[in-house]
This record gives sequence, C-alpha cells and structure tokens, in this order.
Amino acid sequence: MPSLISLIVPFYNEGDGVELFAQTIMPVLAAIPETEWEILCIDDGSRDDTLKRLIALSEQHNQFRIVELSRNFGKEAAMTAGLDTATGAAVIVIDADLQDPPELIPDMIDAWRNGAEVVLGRRVDRSSDSAAKRLTASWFYSLHNSLSKIKIPSNVGDFRLMDRCVVDALQQLPERQRFMKGLYAWVGFRTVTLDYVRAARHVGETKFSGLALWNFALEGLTSFSTLPIRIWTYVGTIGALFALLYGLFIVVRTLLLGNSVPGYASLFFAVTFFGSIQIISIGMLGEYIGRIYVETKQRPIYLIRKVHKNISNSYR
Repeated sequence: MPSLISLIVPFYNEGDGVELFAQTIMPVLAAIPETEWEILCIDDGSRDDTLKRLIALSEQHNQFRIVELSRNFGKEAAMTAGLDTATGAAVIVIDADLQDPPELIPDMIDAWRNGAEVVLGRRVDRSSDSAAKRLTASWFYSLHNSLSKIKIPSNVGDFRLMDRCVVDALQQLPERQRFMKGLYAWVGFRTVTLDYVRAARHVGETKFSGLALWNFALEGLTSFSTLPIRIWTYVGTIGALFALLYGLFIVVRTLLLGNSVPGYASLFFAVTFFGSIQIISIGMLGEYIGRIYVETKQRPIYLIRKVHKNISNSYR
C-alpha cells in the first residue's frame, strides 16, 4: 500500500514564487514510487497575493491543502502548525524559495524506508549566502554547541524528513517560544544526514533581516542553556575578587606612603566598566524572565483562520 507523506511548506510574502514552486515540486513527488502526497502550504499572514495564489493552486491540484493563519506568527509557529496538521506516515519540511533542492526528497524517502527516523539535509556549499551570513552562522553553531548540552548539527536548516514517531514526540513539547532546530535535536531518534549544495533564491528575497537573525540566535542560546545567565555569577565573583585585592592594595599603599588623591581616569574606568557589566547581566536576566512571562500566559502558538482544500481531495 502506498505511504502517505506530508510535505510542509511555510509561505510568507512568496506570491511570485508560488507557481514556480508547484511546477518544480510536483514532478519530483510524482516520480517517487509507492507514495501518496499531501502538500500543506502554511500561509503565515502574507500581505501580498500569496494566499490567493495558493488557494487557486489547491483548486487545481488535490494534493494541496492551504492552512491560513490568522496573522503572521513567524516561521517557527508556521512549521508547528504544519506538523500539527500533517497526517502522513512521514513529514518533510521544505522552504518555498527552492534553495533546498526538491531533488533530494527521493533520497530522503529511501533513507526513511531503510530505517532512518530523521533524515537531515546538510548544506556543504553556502556560496549563495553572503560572506557575513556564512560567518555569523558558523559563529552561532560554535557558540550554541559550546554552551548547550543539546548539539545542533552545523549547516543543517529546516529541510528534513521526520517519521511519524518523531512528529508525535515534537507535539508533546508545549513551549510557546519555539526554536525548532533545538527541538529537532532534543527529541533525537535515528538520524541520517544527506549533503547538498544550497542554491540561490529563484524569486523574492529573504525575510530575515540582520536584527531578526540576531533575535533568532538569542532565542536559540537561551532556549537550551542557562549558562549565559550563570556566567554572570562567575563574572561577578571575579570582579569582586579583583576589587578586594585592589582594596587591600590601597590600604597597604596608604599605610606605607600616606593618603593620596586617586586619579580621575581610573575611577571613571572602574565605574563605567562595572556599571556596564551590571547592565548586561540585568539584560541577560531579563531575557530569561521574559521567556517565563510568555510561557506562563499559555497563549496558543498560532491560530488557524481557515483551511482551504479541494473537497474532492484524495491525496493522489
């Protein structure tokens, strides 16, 4: 009996690429034997004509189901909505910009049928990304994996296949602020990695600004490690030790040489330096308190406005 596979595709202001995505992905999926497909397109509050084009696509092709979120909740929430909606024996997450090659999907299916529960797509060539993005990504993976017990595979994005048992495990994780790469790594399961070369975007432009990427990295660091906040205990202890030693030095110097007027420069440096350390530590503490505040409100991760599908949908 053919296996039903769910393909999850988040969309946000990707109207110009909807038809190209469908034209590219459908021949690849149709060529995979013994499979049936549901293609879940998650419209994450797009402000262009993405939703209109997706609905038209679902009316032409029975495989497509369009999950319309009530507003823009972010990519992590959109992927969560897809995972909650998917009914397939396996689930594949792929971006709509086609930078992750659909041609790798048959190999993912083969690895899954051979016993893998998670099949990762790893980017071995990111020349399509800017030098700054490649460098900051490398820094993030190194920093995260040095701080957290949960190791995130380097150069692995959201492009992956997951068995139904993995999806069920992810649905047991209730947190509202979701760093999906970390959650994927946390649940574990038998994993196979396939390498590919990341292509350039065919249409449109990235939705992640430098500030958005920074906030995303901060989310990842604070989601799976308390070391960023714990480290300020060590910084404070070391600072107090140096202050005590300096105080002893002043006492000894005063006893030997008499009282002297302290220099303005050293006083200014001490006040500004330790004041900055305190502000940074308070800010880091605020990051964790903010996460507690958001989690205690227990708001849903996303809201679905409507699911659009052809009433004759048979996933064929």
